[in-house]
Amino acid sequence: MAYDKFNILTSSAVPLPIENVDTDQIIPARFLKATKREAFGDNLFRDWRYNGDDTPKADFVLNDATYSGKILVGGKNFGSGSSREHAAWAVYDYGFRAVVSSFFADIFKGNCLNIGVLPVQVSPEFAETIFKAIEADPKTELEINLPEQTITLKATGQKESFDISGYKKDNMVNGFDDIDYLQNIKEEIIGFANALPY
Repeated sequence: MAYDKFNILTSSAVPLPIENVDTDQIIPARFLKATKREAFGDNLFRDWRYNGDDTPKADFVLNDATYSGKILVGGKNFGSGSSREHAAWAVYDYGFRAVVSSFFADIFKGNCLNIGVLPVQVSPEFAETIFKAIEADPKTELEINLPEQTITLKATGQKESFDISGYKKDNMVNGFDDIDYLQNIKEEIIGFANALPY
């Protein structure tokens, strides 16, 4: 399944300065029955977003019209807990195209990269700078440049570099998942197979 190509994303951001956000908080287990990667965004942070009677909690950031954008800025150790792919699906389906944190759980990070969400790991100091900038101006914009592997606070020009594997970077730039990548090099694979001596 092809995803949106990711090149340079400039957007305001939604701040969630909570540490150790695990995948059960991102998408509670009771919503994991579906197998298609659709409609999970409705239940992103479900128990934090809604009361027991399904009314929105006014004090939760996703229910606050002050904040919007395609970038979610989370606290340290974002995506810990179980390995459920659905957590990344919910983030993508809600409309986020990047998550910024000072540390990601490895499996969650990999799941994001597999579906077109860019996990941008920054230093704790830069994460704090971002949170303070958003607090001062909720419309402040971040620029995430995947080809250059940089994240920049547009208002001040402060920037940091981030790491990503070359394979995943190439896939995201092209909007490929792993199957799309193999389909793209199908002729090379056939050529290699035909050249084998057995």
